[in-house]
Amino acid sequence: MDDIGSLEIRWIQGFTNKNIEFVDDKTVCYTCGSHICFLNLETKMQSVLQSPGRGIGALTANGNSGIFAFSEQKLSPSIFVYSFPELQLKNELKGTTPLDYTSLTLSDGGPYLGCCSSLPDHTITVWNWENVEQLCTQTQAGRDVISLVFNPLNWLQLCALGTSSLTVWNIEKSAGFHLLKPSVIELPATDGSFVERLWPTSHTVSKQFTYFGPEMPPSAIIGLRGDKAESIVTNLCTKARLTPAAICWTATSELYVGCKEGFLLLVDPERLSVSVLFNPTTADAIPELKQSNFQALALNRNGLIAVGKENVVHCLQTKGAQISVTQTWQLEGPVTTVTYSPDYETLLLSSNMGQIYMLNPTRSEKIVKILDVLSGNFMAAALLQSDKNISVSVRESGELQLWSADGFCLSSLLLQAEVTSLACCPIAQYAAVGTASGNVLFIDLNREQQPRLVHQIHLYHRPVDHLVFDQEGHYLLTGASDSHIYVLDAKPSKRFSVIGYTVVPGPVLSLSTQCIRDLEQVNVLALCTGQESKNHDGSLLILLTLPAKDLAGPDCVDRHGCLSNHILKVSQYEVPHPLKSCVLGVGEVFAYCHRRKTLQRFQLPQDTDSVSSHQVVQLKPEQEVKGHPLGPASLVLSPHQSWLASVGQDGLLHIRETASIEQYIELQCHSYRLGGVRSVSFSADSQTLLTAGFNDGSLVCINLRIKSLDADKVNNATQYSQSMGYFLKRIFIKENKVLIDLPEWGRESPASTEKTEESEALQISGRTTTVDVTEQDESYNSLLSAPRSHSTWLESRQEAAVEEDNQQYSETKKNLRKRTKEMRDIIQEMIRENEKAPEIERLELQEFNLDVEEQKRLDAMAEQEVSRVRNEIELEILEKCYLRDVLKRECWDSMKVKGRAIKAFHSEHEVKNYLLKERSEKELEDLHRVEIMRTMEKAACTLQQISPEKNSNTTSVKEQEPGEEGHESESVAVTGSYSAQLGCSNPYLYDQFSLQTTEQKINQIILLQDMIYRVKTAFNTEFDTVHRQKVQELSRIRDRNRQIREIIAELEMNEKLWEPSLDVSEWPERLFTVDDSEIKAEKYLTPEQKKKEEMKKLEEQRRLAAKGDNSRERALDDMMDGVLEVKKEGFLKMEIPPPEFVLTKPDIHWSEEEKKVHKEYEKKSKELSTEKEKYKKSLETEMKKLHASSKEATERFDETLKKLFEKKIKCEMTIYQEELKITYLVYSVHMDEVMRNRELELKLRLEKTLAFKDEIEEEVKKHEKEVELFHETYDSVLAEDKVLDKEFRKEFFDVPRHVVDHLYRLFKRRPRVQKMRTQIDNNQNPFKEQSLCGSLAPDGLGKMMMAMEELDAQENMPEGLNPVIWERFCLVRRTKVESEQKVRVKALALAEMQAFLQKRRDEDKAAQQEIRNLTDELESLHKEKHRFLTDIMVQVLLKQGQVEVSTTGFTPDYSDSVLLHRSVVEDLNSTIRTLGEQKIAAMVETKDLRKGIIQLEWENKMRRMQIEDLKNKARDIQMLRLSEDQKEYLNKTDLDSRVSKQVSTLKKTIAFQEKTHLKDVEIRKNKIKQLSRKAAMKAEKNAVLDQQIHDMQVTVAEMRHLYQAAASEESQVAKTEERYQEILHRRKLKDIARAQAEELAFLSAEVERLRMKNFPSLDQLKHN
Repeated sequence: MDDIGSLEIRWIQGFTNKNIEFVDDKTVCYTCGSHICFLNLETKMQSVLQSPGRGIGALTANGNSGIFAFSEQKLSPSIFVYSFPELQLKNELKGTTPLDYTSLTLSDGGPYLGCCSSLPDHTITVWNWENVEQLCTQTQAGRDVISLVFNPLNWLQLCALGTSSLTVWNIEKSAGFHLLKPSVIELPATDGSFVERLWPTSHTVSKQFTYFGPEMPPSAIIGLRGDKAESIVTNLCTKARLTPAAICWTATSELYVGCKEGFLLLVDPERLSVSVLFNPTTADAIPELKQSNFQALALNRNGLIAVGKENVVHCLQTKGAQISVTQTWQLEGPVTTVTYSPDYETLLLSSNMGQIYMLNPTRSEKIVKILDVLSGNFMAAALLQSDKNISVSVRESGELQLWSADGFCLSSLLLQAEVTSLACCPIAQYAAVGTASGNVLFIDLNREQQPRLVHQIHLYHRPVDHLVFDQEGHYLLTGASDSHIYVLDAKPSKRFSVIGYTVVPGPVLSLSTQCIRDLEQVNVLALCTGQESKNHDGSLLILLTLPAKDLAGPDCVDRHGCLSNHILKVSQYEVPHPLKSCVLGVGEVFAYCHRRKTLQRFQLPQDTDSVSSHQVVQLKPEQEVKGHPLGPASLVLSPHQSWLASVGQDGLLHIRETASIEQYIELQCHSYRLGGVRSVSFSADSQTLLTAGFNDGSLVCINLRIKSLDADKVNNATQYSQSMGYFLKRIFIKENKVLIDLPEWGRESPASTEKTEESEALQISGRTTTVDVTEQDESYNSLLSAPRSHSTWLESRQEAAVEEDNQQYSETKKNLRKRTKEMRDIIQEMIRENEKAPEIERLELQEFNLDVEEQKRLDAMAEQEVSRVRNEIELEILEKCYLRDVLKRECWDSMKVKGRAIKAFHSEHEVKNYLLKERSEKELEDLHRVEIMRTMEKAACTLQQISPEKNSNTTSVKEQEPGEEGHESESVAVTGSYSAQLGCSNPYLYDQFSLQTTEQKINQIILLQDMIYRVKTAFNTEFDTVHRQKVQELSRIRDRNRQIREIIAELEMNEKLWEPSLDVSEWPERLFTVDDSEIKAEKYLTPEQKKKEEMKKLEEQRRLAAKGDNSRERALDDMMDGVLEVKKEGFLKMEIPPPEFVLTKPDIHWSEEEKKVHKEYEKKSKELSTEKEKYKKSLETEMKKLHASSKEATERFDETLKKLFEKKIKCEMTIYQEELKITYLVYSVHMDEVMRNRELELKLRLEKTLAFKDEIEEEVKKHEKEVELFHETYDSVLAEDKVLDKEFRKEFFDVPRHVVDHLYRLFKRRPRVQKMRTQIDNNQNPFKEQSLCGSLAPDGLGKMMMAMEELDAQENMPEGLNPVIWERFCLVRRTKVESEQKVRVKALALAEMQAFLQKRRDEDKAAQQEIRNLTDELESLHKEKHRFLTDIMVQVLLKQGQVEVSTTGFTPDYSDSVLLHRSVVEDLNSTIRTLGEQKIAAMVETKDLRKGIIQLEWENKMRRMQIEDLKNKARDIQMLRLSEDQKEYLNKTDLDSRVSKQVSTLKKTIAFQEKTHLKDVEIRKNKIKQLSRKAAMKAEKNAVLDQQIHDMQVTVAEMRHLYQAAASEESQVAKTEERYQEILHRRKLKDIARAQAEELAFLSAEVERLRMKNFPSLDQLKHN
């Protein structure tokens, strides 16, 4: 594959995660996609390292040693350790992690690396990366760990920061053995208080139980056992704790911890103590830090650097528990991490959005932004067609960025829209951007530092998926999923006008172009899915051919903007396998098939003129090679058509030659785990490629290096680029000038916008109609893509065409509507005439339907809509019916006894029954089993009590009987409920004192539940009896009310009757029936129901007709009102008619006979009135009796209901008592289970502790042996060292004694290395001195030997000493120094091993102590369990009023109560009652006396007021004034004659007025007849004129058709003259019609005026 050439990364931009690390004092590294970027903070130069594996996971670096490490992203990932700046791989660490690493860290104290893995093992591992050795590991230790940090002073301490926890892992070391031991830090609660354990780990026996029994830990109550039990219980039973967010080690090996809640803590890992340095909830908290949440921390010599959620950085100074802010810096945006360089001169702050800030306090106090690449995914990227190799990219947030050839960000523009595609124009310096809402934005890029939006156009209501320019910049083509491809003019001078569009079959999956200069045409290839395809693959290739010229004529597009067929040539091809993407070459097509994972080449047929546009040509691949292993992939051709680039979701970039696509160059650009590559593009010279990742947020610029053997290919690409640039130079300069002059979008003047739109519409349509093709927002900030309500270019064109048609054919439409209305009126008139015709001549309504098909279509639409609505309603009804059935089944049908109530008649009293469900078979089986068991137990007890002697005397039996009776009475006394009084006792119940085992308690619960069921059943039986009684009583009341209603009707009284009835709670079955009165809507009847109703009506009519005229019934109705008995109902209405002469003659003219008749009449009238009074009184008496009977019956029923209520209260008391006993028993059973759980938990812990103790003992033994062996080695080394000291004088036996003494002193002299090393100039590193002191141990011998060279110099040799002896002395001294260093190292190792052994021994002792504690706890638990079983809680009933203990709490405590005899309390109560009655009697007597006094005072006051009132009335009567009429009325006695006189006068007046009115009415009628005759004559004349108008219209229409038929033969002058005559004739007819209409209107008004004139007036009646 490398035979062709190679791909080199030129630069890379992006920011994948927030992790930024220093690799030396001036360089930082961060992850960008599947690469690591190194940025020099001084020179701003960037270098890139590509991951040797699959992607990059976690990253860490150590600037002191220049080492960085990262993990790869694949299954069973490795960790790679590199050195900087060599970028050389040191080692590859292959662990056992199956998925991924979440965190890495490097130690300052040696070649140690800590890592934490993710699911499923969550392992923390410490490596020696130099030796590729796994020192120690701990599984399930990093479940929520997000960060690991070594202690800079001690690599044996590793802090793990979790999402909600903080753990310090101590690495305990013994020789080559390492062990991880955790120290969990208990953080304070969210209010700053320190949380204590709610439950002790061990449990001891208390001398006295609580009220509810022994106390148990929550784990036993919940039933949890095992390792997770304590953590779960702690989370459930403790308050919420602080959430750690950032950690930082101090110079004293302590930890600063920042919390999300705004707290700052100081943690001591050795003592596991936590102190609160800052609490934001206190009143004296520092205001600047109250809103901070300490997202990042860093330590320097001046204090603690803290970063919060605000854009502020604080420097904090801590003194003890006090904290103060010494310095503050303001940032442009929020940051998430902060770190110092290894020399502690540079502070680096970074955000997860891609901004990196730098602060160097020694040089300046200003924070400088050194990098701003932003974060987020790139949606598209492309290279501008210029020599500068400027790149353009757009992000998903709408940010457009320009990048230089070296990868520096030149500028950015926020488009404030969700972008989907990007393309760069070859003839002008601008880019086209497609948005998710269907807009295309045009960005001017001539000013690299300030790009601007110059135009936008709305094309779709969906995302713009494809934007493509042809190679010579004639057109811009767009594609989306709505099957429309728009062709835009790419020239800025044409204002990017839309030329037209075409429609392809199905959504567009791929779009590419090929410009053929010789033929002056542009070929466009679109990959479509087809109309019927539902997947995202396409098998249909559409080749569109456009002329390479301006398409501005009127014949290019139709009125709606669709490209004409003679302009656009369409060819359709079909491939055998669905494709994902394709690209058009010169006479060939390259495509990628995702199903087959292959790259295919298709040859296009040359002769396509004979093939129609609708004919589909089958294509077969001429060549097929292996493609990307992980698709789908997309293809791009280089500008000179010789190289083919393909990218896929595997993140690989393949470059092939189009001549031979088998070979390719490959480069891993992006990570396949983050979606691979989204897009790729070539530069103009085809030497540079630009790729954008899918989800990794990276942009990669790649150089294509072709081998020297293929230099001609490179030259061809360069020559093509130069020739194309020369060819487009003139138009490039011209269009760029126009582009620069374009105003910024949203800021151009309205006049210019209007002019531009008009010219654009003229160019497009070729007509004078102006069509808006763009949509301008109100301001630049409103660049968001147009909402759905905004019309697209196509919709604007269609609206304009419709408006034009409306204007052109408005008169024709008006005439058609008029004629349609006339036809409708005629047809309606015919229908009305048809209804009046005889039935035999009558036509069906369907005969009048002129358009049967349209009627059927409308009927079908209406029927379809009706069926849809009916189905929806039926489904809704079905849903509600199902819900109704479920509720009824669960809450009604399942009830054996339904719930109902009984209400009193004269009060709000109400009694409800008990709802009872049918007992299940299991409940009955359990009850039957318990009863059989109890029967057997009782039989066994009876046998045990029988004396073994069969012939026992009767005396002993008689002695036993009283005891048994006493025992039974005692059991009844302490039974604990009133069930026996209700007659519901159960002989199988246990005695409360004999419940010992769990099984007995469970059996007792079952028996008590049966007892409750019996009580409820017994009450329900009595309740049903009372309910039936009320129903009967209501029936009687209705009968009485019917009689009362008859009496009231006869007495003609207006009295409202009391009519009680059963409401819903008393008769719940009524809820399931719906009355017709409850339904407000009209009842819908189906056709079948309607037929049934009609049949019923017909049957009723036939029955009535068959019944005929019955003369007997008619006679009975006429004579006796249809009854055979004469009732006295109308007796009170009977009246005796007076004699006729009484009404006609005055009494003075009566004769004697008439006077006798009148007396007889008065006598009969008096007798009748007397009888009426008697009958009325009898009716009233009967009505009162009926009322009293109803009241007495209802009151009697209320008394019965009251007794039932008292019975219900007793039943409730009994039920509650039994339920209370059940509650006690259930709690007792639960406590048994809890104690059993506690016992199992303790046994499990004991087993684990014993196993752990065995392991510790074995480990102690093993390490004791190792320590002994090592101690022997140490002793031998120490002995050798002492031997060297003793043998010193023997080595120099040939030297004088005083010289030997001097040499011995020199022999004991050692260089002071530590003091020399610590005297270094001032450094900002807070860990520098400590780390230097600690670093002597690893390389102590080498440093000592370097220091010994100075002592071995000749200057230090004593005078007169032989140099040979001095050299021998130096050699001996060096040997001694090496031996001492060896002894020192051995001593340190021995001390370390002994400390490790001592810790194991301490653990062994702790395990032994834990075993003893668990054993003691088990014993105490057994004692508690035994005591709980023997100390039984018994329920005793005490009468109300005899409990003399305060019951203020929920549960009374009887521990300090005294049980007295009942007689003592009763005697005391009787004395109190007697004294109380005496006092009450005295108070009543006093009250009555005061009441009498008050009553007399009130009566006296009332009498005085009555006297005053009577005086006022007498005064008013005296002062009253009367008119003359009033006096006449009072004085005149014959009032009847006065009234009759007034009546006769009024009658005469009315008769005269009626006569006058009839005469006037007759006159008015005659006038109306005359006017009606005139109106009829006018109507006849109008009808004749209407007929003439109709005939004239027909004639005009015929003439119009004739002239239109002969229009081609006649001249234009004749047509004009004829048209003019027709208009004149029509104008005359209109004038005639208008004049006749006005005359008709005048006549109508005259008729109305005359009719109103003849109308009678109220004023005239008044005057008459």
